[in-house]
This record gives sequence, C-alpha cells and structure tokens, in this order.
Amino acid sequence: MRIFAYFCAIFLAMPVWADPARWQSEWPNTDFSQSDIDFADVFEGGPPRDGIPALDGPDMLAVADETRLAPNEPVITVSLEGGPARAYPLRYLTWHEIVNDEVAGLPIAVTFCPLCNSAITFDRRVQGRVLSFGVSGKLRHSDMIMYDRETESWWQQAVGQGIVGEMTGVDLDVIHVSWVESWDRFSTRHPDGLVMDEPDFNRPYGRNPYVGYDTSARPFLYDGENPPHGIEPLARVIRVGERAWPLSRLSDEGGITEAGLTFEWRGGAASALDDAHIARGRDIGMVRVWDGQGADVAHDVMFAFAFHAFWPDGEWMLGP
Repeated sequence: MRIFAYFCAIFLAMPVWADPARWQSEWPNTDFSQSDIDFADVFEGGPPRDGIPALDGPDMLAVADETRLAPNEPVITVSLEGGPARAYPLRYLTWHEIVNDEVAGLPIAVTFCPLCNSAITFDRRVQGRVLSFGVSGKLRHSDMIMYDRETESWWQQAVGQGIVGEMTGVDLDVIHVSWVESWDRFSTRHPDGLVMDEPDFNRPYGRNPYVGYDTSARPFLYDGENPPHGIEPLARVIRVGERAWPLSRLSDEGGITEAGLTFEWRGGAASALDDAHIARGRDIGMVRVWDGQGADVAHDVMFAFAFHAFWPDGEWMLGP
C-alpha cells in the first residue's frame, strides 16, 4: 500500500497492541471496566487522540458557489425534510473523518472511515443528551474508533455502537436519508442545496493520502480473517443490516430487486482511495437502496473484510 507523505509521517512508528492501563493517562474520564470487546483487537493507528481533527458546525456554500469539486468527486449526501439537502465531500472527510453538524434542527455526525470505506451518518441524540464526536486515533478491525466528548466513551464507527466506557452497548441511530454519490449527481438533483466549504486547516484537500489502497492485497492494520467465497478483502460490498451484496454484482446487473429491497447502481463517481488525486480515481459508481414502498434504506458501501469482521455470521448475497 502506497500512502501519501502526510500519512507516511504519522504512520511510520510501529503500532503497538492495546493496553488499557497505559491508556488511562490519555483517557482519564473513560471507564475501561465497561467494555464488550477484546482489547487485543485494538491497534494504535498512528495519529494520537484528535490527531485527525473532527469538524464542528462547518461553513456551507450554495451549490452555485462551489468551484473546487470535480463532477465525479464523491460526496456524502444528507437529505432531511425541513431544510436543503447537504453534501459533505470526501475530499474533506478523508482528512477529518467526522463532521458534527445540525441539519433541519437535527444534530448529526457525518462519518467516513477510509480504511474500511465506511460512510455513515448518525443521529447525535443519545439517551436525552446531544453528543459530539472526535477521532480517538485507535482502530479495531481497521475501522475508526470514535469517542464522544461528553462521556469519553469509545464507539465503533462501522456498527455505530458504544464499545468502551459508560456508553458500552448503546446504539446510535442511523440517518436513512444519507448516501454517497457524485458531486454532479448531487448538484443536478439539488440546485438549491448546500455543500460543505473547505475547512480552515493546512491539508492538501483533493489529494488522496491512501493512494492505491482499495486495490491492495491486505487491509492496513488488520489481522483478521479474509472474507469467504473467494471475495477479495478490499472488494466493496453494499451492507444492509447483516447482509452484503457485492458491488461488482450490482454494477454488472445495473440494478437488483431482492429480499424486499431495490438497488440502483449508476456510474460517474470516483473512488476516493485510488489515485493520488481523488478526481482522477477510477469510476466505481454510486448506489441507492429503497424498500418496497420506495423509501430510502440505510446502507453502507464498505470493504468486504470489514463486513466479515463485524458480521462474521452475516449473509452474503452472491446471486444465483
């Protein structure tokens, strides 16, 4: 795996195995006696706590005022009733991974873990309070471990569940009306929408720090099993609940109606984890999922190894 120079600098130190006793000084307000994971599965990812800075209440631009994004660049769309649709470009999420925002009065966390390609938007309201999230600097099964600033509990991004501390076992609600699509697709459908402005950080936005990652033979900092059925670890799958549909199957067929769901695939969206410039990434397309009544269904386009790691008994929808 070739990694852009910025991440080379922070990843060169060899990762070490988890040690809750050593972590206590860094996380004095985290209750490590409450957990439902094996700490041996946790790696130090390289950057320290908040070394990848989450964003809070970002500035937004009108679609017509956005000039930086190429038509094929991927964005995370959030389309809630009561306000204009918003686009959160992966050119920014790749470097920040979490955006704490409020849309139509709803506090949300827009998240993206590049190492497992997981892009999920969560409701930040939990047990009568509003949480805000940061990046812990730690990984489990190569997936980002988030933390909330209020209780300093740890959360697994791919599954949206508390795994260490006071919030252990608590599930975050997923925002169903959120998916990844191209900037062209978003701006065409939402000419009156909003797009996140470039953050005020010294980062080479638009560059991919994980060059060639999604064609690597092995995930970064992952020592688990490979997926079954001969599926490549870094092949993309569409996860709905505990089922996974290979993206290659959907792109070959163009659309699938199965298990009460309808899947649509269309080309025109670049991989954010391919070329050094995101806009030059190969076309992997974009996915929408609806139920039998035509309502949007929460889904995640993630790497196959991550689905297998977090849903080892999950169902692989390989087709006839």
